[in-house]
Amino acid sequence: MNNAILHARGLIKTFLSGDRRLAVLRGVDLEITAGESISIRGESGSGKSTLLHLLAGLDAPDAGELKWEGSPDTSATRRALFLGVVFQSFYLIPELDALQNVLMARRIIGSIGAAERGRARELLARVGLAERSHHLPAQLSGGERQRVAVARALMNQPRMILADEPTGNLDESTGNAVIELLLGLCRETGTTLVLVTHNAAHAAKCTRQLLLHDGRLA
Repeated sequence: MNNAILHARGLIKTFLSGDRRLAVLRGVDLEITAGESISIRGESGSGKSTLLHLLAGLDAPDAGELKWEGSPDTSATRRALFLGVVFQSFYLIPELDALQNVLMARRIIGSIGAAERGRARELLARVGLAERSHHLPAQLSGGERQRVAVARALMNQPRMILADEPTGNLDESTGNAVIELLLGLCRETGTTLVLVTHNAAHAAKCTRQLLLHDGRLA
């Protein structure tokens, strides 16, 4: 039985640079199975973040096919239910405390009630921030902010987490702790993880390691 939840076939993406069009992705094929963890490495500028944005439905390929659980629908509502995204730069709303930032993932798709608030508090406790739930992002360290972002990504119980260089703005020790947290939570919940990273040690912790080179995955 095939448990694939994401299929990408022949993804091509180019960008205009001056009077030249640069081919970043040259026909990427990828099949992702439920529950696995995948790392994607590559040189700077190889198109890792571009690929992740395509997989997340945040950008459209010039050519190729992308399906989530057999459907080409990557609308904002379905995206919010199917996946969570963790970015390098956290992207927390500075005027909202940690709890409200986690709840923002839910506000995109519906109203907030006691059950949703309870889940958000539970997630903050799982990432070690139960006592920091009412702190603003400016009152949190970089590692704590990324932990809030991890909790936010898990808020809607997504099938998949896409993490784009989640330790890029963190020191080595804090980055290692965030990766262990992310991998551990995904294993516990059966959530699929796709991790874009430049760190070989972090990549090796995933069940499958891929390399993006010359616009293709190997």
